[in-house]
Amino acid sequence: MADALIYFVVGGAVTTVIVLLEESGMRLLSGLATLMPVFTLIAYFFIGESRGGVALSEHAKLVLIGTLVAWVPYMLAVIWLAPRWSTNHTIEAGLGVFFLFAVVFLLLTQHYGWFQ
Repeated sequence: MADALIYFVVGGAVTTVIVLLEESGMRLLSGLATLMPVFTLIAYFFIGESRGGVALSEHAKLVLIGTLVAWVPYMLAVIWLAPRWSTNHTIEAGLGVFFLFAVVFLLLTQHYGWFQ
């Protein structure tokens, strides 16, 4: 349980720094931090340390394919909807698209035993 607290604090700290950089007008740094796979980086450190390189490699494969399957449709939905809808509705719909594609992908990976 102590590990979970560390994961939570590190993730929260990184998110806070990114938001503070953006609010301070440091767009280059906040943009770079946002584009960098910050949470993947943190998670991979902990996954690699706790489960080893093979598990880390399999998880990276899962995330790479999952990104194409779920993140790309999410971004396309936001791009298409943002000029037409309010910000909140656009984000809600985009997340709906993301979760739909992500859940279907993860259920398929679980069913077929991909990326174990």
